Amino acid sequence: MNIEGLIADLALILMLGAVVTLIFKKLKQPMVLGYIVAGFIASSNFKYFPTVANEANIDFWAQIGIVVLLFCLGLEFSFKKLMNVGGSAAVTALIIVAGMMGVGFVVGGFLDFNFINRLFLGGMLSMSSTTIIIKALTDLNLRQRRFVPHVLAVLICEDLFAVVMMVLLSSVALNNSVEGGEMLLSIGKLVFFLVICFTVGVYVLPTFFNRYRRIINDEMLLIISVGLCMLMSVFSVYSGFSMALGAFIMGSILAGTSEAEHIEKVMKPVKDLFGAVFFISVGMMVNPSVISDYLGIILLLSVVVIVGMIVFGTFGMLAMGQPLRIAMESGFCLTQIGEFAFIIATLGMSLKVLDGSLYPIVVAVSVITTFFTPYFIKGAIPCYEWVAKRLPSRWNKTLEAYTASATAENATKRVWKTVLGRYSWRILLYSVLITALILVSIKLFIPFMQGVAGNVLGKLLAVVLSLGVMSPFFLALVYPSTKRSERNELQKEGRRYMVPLVMLTILRLVISVVFIEVYLGSVYSHTVGTACALAAVLLLMILLSKRVGRRMKKLESAFVRNLNERELRKSGKGNTLVSDFHLAYMTVGYSCPFVGERLCNSGMRKKYGANVVSIQRGADLFPIPCADMRLFPGDQIGIIGTEEQIQALLPVVEDSEENANLAHSGEENDMAFVHFEVGPDSVLVGKTSATARLREDYSSLLVAIQSGNRFKEPTGEEVFNAGDILWVVGDSSKLNTLKK
Repeated sequence: MNIEGLIADLALILMLGAVVTLIFKKLKQPMVLGYIVAGFIASSNFKYFPTVANEANIDFWAQIGIVVLLFCLGLEFSFKKLMNVGGSAAVTALIIVAGMMGVGFVVGGFLDFNFINRLFLGGMLSMSSTTIIIKALTDLNLRQRRFVPHVLAVLICEDLFAVVMMVLLSSVALNNSVEGGEMLLSIGKLVFFLVICFTVGVYVLPTFFNRYRRIINDEMLLIISVGLCMLMSVFSVYSGFSMALGAFIMGSILAGTSEAEHIEKVMKPVKDLFGAVFFISVGMMVNPSVISDYLGIILLLSVVVIVGMIVFGTFGMLAMGQPLRIAMESGFCLTQIGEFAFIIATLGMSLKVLDGSLYPIVVAVSVITTFFTPYFIKGAIPCYEWVAKRLPSRWNKTLEAYTASATAENATKRVWKTVLGRYSWRILLYSVLITALILVSIKLFIPFMQGVAGNVLGKLLAVVLSLGVMSPFFLALVYPSTKRSERNELQKEGRRYMVPLVMLTILRLVISVVFIEVYLGSVYSHTVGTACALAAVLLLMILLSKRVGRRMKKLESAFVRNLNERELRKSGKGNTLVSDFHLAYMTVGYSCPFVGERLCNSGMRKKYGANVVSIQRGADLFPIPCADMRLFPGDQIGIIGTEEQIQALLPVVEDSEENANLAHSGEENDMAFVHFEVGPDSVLVGKTSATARLREDYSSLLVAIQSGNRFKEPTGEEVFNAGDILWVVGDSSKLNTLKK
């Protein structure tokens, strides 16, 4: 590789990209189009401007760009978001993707494309552009409209489907056919890979960031984030998948941590740089002669994308019970293809299965559909009004009735939804973990033990130890997944609702028996495996159910807490102190009405009932601030209050658009929430909250006094007695002294 040529080519495209995007910004056009035009000007297809010396140089940077782009897309996607948007968004996205893939496949056949090209064409036409839609909605000042959350939820699901689609297209392209067995094997390997990565990542990374948050600055966080991204990309390739999939997975894991916004901030310049190079490399594929030769095809595919997205998007929203207006506004938002179309096209080119003319055709279709996206978004309401006037009244009533019935949800339906969701993720999670342990045991542990202790004894020891390690997971797999309140709710509707619960329990028992039988059958014989499987499950249920069940519940709670850490830290739901008191962290926005006010004059406690327990300002932490301290934009404040108080105060203090641009502090709050019993020899005995100097000497705030099962709100007059339990919030280092 010629280093001077590499740097010269990079300098040329970046300077050209800067000039062209500046012009597009003045014309109020998407910057993505500017990058594509800059790439065309820098390519050998444009004869009136110096071209890059070696297009392979740009391809090198573009491949890094794909990894960084998908990592940053993963940062905007989390399983918590997917659970929040619910199954309706996933079904809508599936309708759109399946419909557009089918239409693309059919149109590709009409255009005489071969089988692989038709599949890739369908994949490229099925993915709307998250970047372009968000940019268009922001420019049109429509981000607060009612339909926008539904569109964003669908885009989240589409991004996930796109990553899965890339894996499946790679498998089909390499085999040059669709084989049911191979397809199922690819999907199984993908699910196994995803579950293992997310399980390990969710357990390890949030704990790591929580432990070392105080010493990790912007520079270190950038290095850690890029390192994790590249490490997962390499591991993904080693596991038989693409680098892009690994980058997306790592981004999704980090999206659930409390450092997600901070990582997005430090990664933004890297994303902008390599993203620009990637889109410029896309523009270099634009060939005017190809476009002129295939102008009819380009226009046809543009119409297919626009009409297909409107039809399938609107139908998908209607099918999930959305009103006609919301459905049409959503469908009219999705009328373009963007970054994932280019990434899928790049995948096809790298696998050498995609026709060379198809890439510039798709780029041209993307340019046309992107250009018209704002106009279709603005035209959604007039089109809806036109349709509503001409729709038969009977149809209108039918749609309204369907919307009402689809959105209605009784108590039993909610309980079933919760129970089935819990059963499903438990079965999937523990089945994958047990499978991984079985593979490690057979491939690595048994041969190792045979080398140490001999064939017979070594195998026996390895099997016993392996089953001992697996036993908690087997028990968790068969352990009941319903709460008493849920069973009581289902029993109200009659005994017939309890039958499916019994069947689900039997199913999980059968799965456990099958796992043990397969494991022992592969090591010894299937007869031994079956007998031991039945005996082992019975023994586990009799001897270990209560103790191991409690342990597995703790592990599950830790997993769910880490998975939801980002939301729990902001809303405070996971930081229960007394009854329904919680801790939440908020960043003060420029438009916050408390900016510049002393805490004693802000009226925050009087109006919202919440207390400020810490202020983080740059690298300075002020635990239990005094009443004369003022609040300034960028301060990160710790708030303690009930969930209702915190949710009411959050939008007043914060402004997400503003806070996205605020500098992140170099240090983090190290506040702790503890409760301890006042001993008979404690210096606190006989004192009150006013005379104990908790705030002055220990930087602590007394939240409640517990006597027996009764909580008392401190007023400054209650005398501390031996045996009282004090609930205190403050600086963790000084709280340890106070507890002693």
